[in-house]
Amino acid sequence: MQVFSLSPLFAIFHSQFVILILLLFCSLLLLLPFVQWRHLRHKRLPPGSMGWPYIGETLKLYTENPNSFFSNRQKRYGDIFKSHILGCPCVMVSSPQAARVVLVSQAHLFKPSYPPSKEKMIGPEALFFHEGAYHSRLKKLVQASFLPSAIRGSVSKIEHIALKLIPTWNNCTIYTLQEMKRYAFDVAMISALGDQHDLEMEGIKNLYQRLEKGYNSMPLDLPGTPFRKAMKARKLLNEDLRRIIEKRREIGKHGGGLLGILLGAEDEEHNQLSDSQIADNIIGVIFAAHDTTASVLTWILKYLHDNVNLLEAVTKEQEGIQCKLFEENRGLTWDDTRRMPLTGRVIQETLRTASILSFTFREAVEDVEFEGYFIPKGWKVLPLFRTIHHSADFFPQPEKFDPSRFEVPPRPNTYMPFGNGVHACPGSELAKLETLILLHHLTTSCRWQVVGDGDGIQYGPFPVPKQGLPIKVTPRTKK
Repeated sequence: MQVFSLSPLFAIFHSQFVILILLLFCSLLLLLPFVQWRHLRHKRLPPGSMGWPYIGETLKLYTENPNSFFSNRQKRYGDIFKSHILGCPCVMVSSPQAARVVLVSQAHLFKPSYPPSKEKMIGPEALFFHEGAYHSRLKKLVQASFLPSAIRGSVSKIEHIALKLIPTWNNCTIYTLQEMKRYAFDVAMISALGDQHDLEMEGIKNLYQRLEKGYNSMPLDLPGTPFRKAMKARKLLNEDLRRIIEKRREIGKHGGGLLGILLGAEDEEHNQLSDSQIADNIIGVIFAAHDTTASVLTWILKYLHDNVNLLEAVTKEQEGIQCKLFEENRGLTWDDTRRMPLTGRVIQETLRTASILSFTFREAVEDVEFEGYFIPKGWKVLPLFRTIHHSADFFPQPEKFDPSRFEVPPRPNTYMPFGNGVHACPGSELAKLETLILLHHLTTSCRWQVVGDGDGIQYGPFPVPKQGLPIKVTPRTKK
């Protein structure tokens, strides 16, 4: 007798059912934003386009010139408009007054917000992922390590790094961004850890470089992905830092740098920071001090190369300081770096023109009425530093590189290269100091020529000249 089995039919129906459920689930994910936005229609949301479902306008943001992306929407919708990027509904604000409200006067309504993958990679206990008492305590400690009184003693150490690195560029073609990352990392390490043995520094540098490669990758925790490799490096980096922390605790010498300050910190109840809190904040400071400073230095070399008269004026200013150093047979001091007004304005104008940080992320902690519009709880709010810095209302001929505009202080809230409010970058003075020191030695000892046409910008994570600005460096002939 022939037996008829139902199992193949059941398997077919079961697989079709599973596929149907998955399709319905995906459809709900795609339709959810539309349902939410329809629900909010009766509210006066800012004008703007949300783009495609889930994708939003992310692709446009990261493939267009950021100046065009923001200015086109500002012209069409005004100073406040909505969009959808990186999977999040956003409200973008591009007036100094609105930016101040978000970052300063009503900052309690807009908390800092970062993608979860970034938090995992840097460390959940890092300063910039927090608010309230923990944030206030950590910020005071971090600021203490970057105050002028704390970093003025680092001038000779930073100068040593510059003097060791610059000669390796002579008669070579270098990729500026890559070399500036080397410089900025070494400065960040002495600022974060103080004096360290070369082997410790080299080990941490290698792990950090592996971590950095996955920082802007898709957060896919699968074998072989950049994210998985980066997280493995993050684990090893954490172990290395903890060994250094334990060693310093054991010998009772906290050492220098931010690490020394964090190790010696106690609250009112004499509680010390944990090893994980210290390690996360050390890694966070290295992240904050590395890419941004390297990007700014790369742009400075590009702008000076393109403005020959300005380069000669900066060189003349630095030669005057160099003559004094020769006469007194000494190296640079903090006071010398305070006597570089033109070079300082070049840095200011670079920070404005390049606008390395185009915007910052905040998140509405509750439903907010803002400038006549409704911002739902959970929506991201992005103050657009780049748009403000490139507004002709505040900076005439904004596309022109003109350091003389900073001979007069800019209007309040129109110049925010390091952010504003309680979450502004605490390391701004160190970034300026290391830039001044490098420019002093570079302009007085070298000349550089851009290789190729020098035009074009690459994006990710920060906008920099194409290919990281390849240049040919030659020793400067003395007159």
